[in-house]
Amino acid sequence: MEKEPITLQGLVKIKEELENLKNIKRPKIIEAIAEARAHGDLKENAEYHAAKEEQAKIEGRVIEINDLIARANVIDITKLEKKNTVIFGSTVSLVDLENLKKKKYKIVGKDEADIKKNFIYFRSPIGKALIGKNKKDLVTVTTPAGEKNFEIKEVEYI
Repeated sequence: MEKEPITLQGLVKIKEELENLKNIKRPKIIEAIAEARAHGDLKENAEYHAAKEEQAKIEGRVIEINDLIARANVIDITKLEKKNTVIFGSTVSLVDLENLKKKKYKIVGKDEADIKKNFIYFRSPIGKALIGKNKKDLVTVTTPAGEKNFEIKEVEYI
């Protein structure tokens, strides 16, 4: 079983999602299925089929989260030695050398990745290009839109 790195915050977040699925969403969907069942003929009962589909999604996600928790390799970035090297869980400040725009990314696991929050998956093109690099290094990332060049301005362990 391959371990999946996850930050401490990421583990807390998926455990909260699991509790919500088990204690709130699961009972609601069971209630919705019972109610739809009471409406009679199940073959033509759209509410029943929609509820069963939702139940399957919830159960699938519960299994996925349980699997992730079982394989979790929790990385507490605050307890690691600080060396200005980009590692899993670190936050990296970059400058795009083409337009001089500043960007800041946190390197995280798959379940935590969220581009809106600038949380990037460590196996993504940018994540792979940054891991192991140091402050002041120049980094080239191959993206679908072509090559991008960055300079690492800061590496934080927060």
